[in-house]
Amino acid sequence: MKTGLITSETFQNHDTGPGHPEQIARVSVIIENFKKLNNKNIIWKKPSIISEDIIKDAHDIDYINLVKNSFPRKGFSSLDGDTIISPGSKEATFDAAGSIISAIDGVQNKEFKNAFCSVRPPGHHCNQNKAAGFCILNNIAIGAKYLLNRYNYSKVAIIDFDVHHGNGTQDIFYENENVLFISTHQYPYYPGTGSEKEKGKFNNIFNIPLPAGTNSEEYLNAFEFALKRLKKFKPEFILISAGFDGHILDPLAQLKLETEDFYNITKRILETSKKFCNGKVVSILEGGYDLQALRDSSKRHVDALIEFN
Repeated sequence: MKTGLITSETFQNHDTGPGHPEQIARVSVIIENFKKLNNKNIIWKKPSIISEDIIKDAHDIDYINLVKNSFPRKGFSSLDGDTIISPGSKEATFDAAGSIISAIDGVQNKEFKNAFCSVRPPGHHCNQNKAAGFCILNNIAIGAKYLLNRYNYSKVAIIDFDVHHGNGTQDIFYENENVLFISTHQYPYYPGTGSEKEKGKFNNIFNIPLPAGTNSEEYLNAFEFALKRLKKFKPEFILISAGFDGHILDPLAQLKLETEDFYNITKRILETSKKFCNGKVVSILEGGYDLQALRDSSKRHVDALIEFN
């Protein structure tokens, strides 16, 4: 079986203004690279049209209505200090959330073995009722809720290797015993959460805070603890918040990962979990702000997904 690559042209409509790090080129460099490579093991697919019923499993209805009514008719507006929106942001936002639904359905219907969603805006800083850190809807949380409610899974794991803590995802699942949330991240750093003491109501939150300057060897050694926790939980499906901003070239953080590390991280997740979830893995783009590092690291991430098929 092949790997799904879910994307949409609408990411280009989400204009965050000049100089904003969460820029249109983040996704275009990834997509153009995969088109150029023309790998026959990739199946291209568009996002599903996502219903409000699916979104409200992860977000308060008042917040959904606020978001829907926030997009300006012209120019720019903001949902928080970092989260800039423009008229075209609406389509991009709902397509980003719809991409994870399309990916999950594709895996469930055996269209492809696993999938990567190359979309923006990202999602993991957004909680039930508040945008934050470039994130408008929490795409990965919407996907996890969809797995629980639509497909009746009872054990879903979310692994977040973005350099920033996925505080929104943690908030949404803090009291949900059916979801294990694992995060490796630079700490202390934005958004200020993610200490080892934050464990969730059912010991279902597992944070691995790392100091600035953490290199490849130190990171991969620490990641073994994430894999042990994954093995103990025995997930039936895995979702990955794939942020590539832990790369040494990234301008927004100070970890020192190399491009090849993202291949190794992904491969280890797949090998550790294959007994429990039979390779059912969907990942979605979160951070990554050096365009070359983002292009190359996402390619190696998808290489690992393809090889596992």
